[in-house]
Amino acid sequence: MEIIQWIATNIFGVPAILLGLIVLLGLLLQKKSTSQVITGTFKAMIGFLIISAGSSIITGALTVFEPMWAEVFGLESNTFSNYMGQEAFTTKYGAAVTLAMFIGFLINVLLARFTKFKYIYLTGHMMFWTTMVFAGVVVDTKTDIPFWGFVIFLSIIMGIYWTFQPAIVQPFMRKVTGNDNIALGHTSAFAAVLAALLGKWLGNKENDSEKIKMPKGLEFLRDSNVITALTMGLLFCVGAVILLINGGTGAEKIIANSGDQNFIIYSIIQSFTFAAGIAVVLLGVKMFIGEMVPAFNGIATKLVPGAKPALDCPVVFPYAPNAVILGFLGAFAGALIWLVVLGYSVAYVFVPTMIVLFFHGATAGVFGNSTGGVRGALIGGFITATIVSWGQYIMVTFLIGSTIPDTAMWAADTDMFILSAFIKFLAQLFF
Repeated sequence: MEIIQWIATNIFGVPAILLGLIVLLGLLLQKKSTSQVITGTFKAMIGFLIISAGSSIITGALTVFEPMWAEVFGLESNTFSNYMGQEAFTTKYGAAVTLAMFIGFLINVLLARFTKFKYIYLTGHMMFWTTMVFAGVVVDTKTDIPFWGFVIFLSIIMGIYWTFQPAIVQPFMRKVTGNDNIALGHTSAFAAVLAALLGKWLGNKENDSEKIKMPKGLEFLRDSNVITALTMGLLFCVGAVILLINGGTGAEKIIANSGDQNFIIYSIIQSFTFAAGIAVVLLGVKMFIGEMVPAFNGIATKLVPGAKPALDCPVVFPYAPNAVILGFLGAFAGALIWLVVLGYSVAYVFVPTMIVLFFHGATAGVFGNSTGGVRGALIGGFITATIVSWGQYIMVTFLIGSTIPDTAMWAADTDMFILSAFIKFLAQLFF
């Protein structure tokens, strides 16, 4: 029993170690060299640990942003101390999330092998975050779930989702790419499909986005780090100016956090800190996914010859570069609108996550353009912002409030928002 307890605590209880072992197994099965095995295993573990560091940076910036805009709207601010938070959640449930991700991938491979849905989901960072967010929803529903019951429940959900999500999008994907060689494996799927349908009904296919010339001055919109810093900087500065003008006890307390530093300069630094936290997380994700996906892919190709790879959303960007920018602009405009509407209607401070709005809005823009031209691309972006803003409010308030609402504010995506209520219902049903 002492040996079992030691293994449970030091291997299954340490997500970085468990992830490293999974990557190690995948590389060994592919008969990689000793150097490749060591490099891949270590980089996967380091990348996973970097994610936790980045999450802490983001949370620190949000503890300024959320009270600032709560004061602007005259709301009672929430405090992150009331939540478990990403770092504590990962420490306690990270092993279950890692195992569920691995077993869910094996279920995806088996379903692709024995059914007509021949899609292998290879967007590793979305595999990780989707499993993590759904885990947060499940734990918020029921805290005392047995470890293996939790793992099996999550694994089955993820395996089914990763198999059928690309299959549902594929008819629309063929319109975008003109062939059937690759699939979309990304949590922007719901927004993409909705954009294609609304583009067909409300758009004009003849007015294709690629027939217009976009100004070169908008090239910076293709860099997600730049637009994150720019947008959050704008929102932080607007909030800071409003607090300085309006004053009041609440405003004075928030302004006091800047110490001797000018409050507007302090706010700008916080916006860049938020962007830096996102960049750190993405670096960690890139490191561990860069090793995990080849390990998973090696297993999959041996078991499912001829399967279609379901890939990250940027694979569609080259098919309609102008629609990428139009989709993001539609999403950005929608986010600003919903920020104000949510603040004054349901008393919620929406955190407009530029990473999500850019990649999801751009993807929806490409799909919307494929059926509805320029109008379809803009509608796709706006629909993305609508799902993300209202989805964030519903998830943070009702579905994941006691576990990782901080993560839901910047890492949850359109499919997660749409499916989380169903996940919570299943958790209540089975546990």
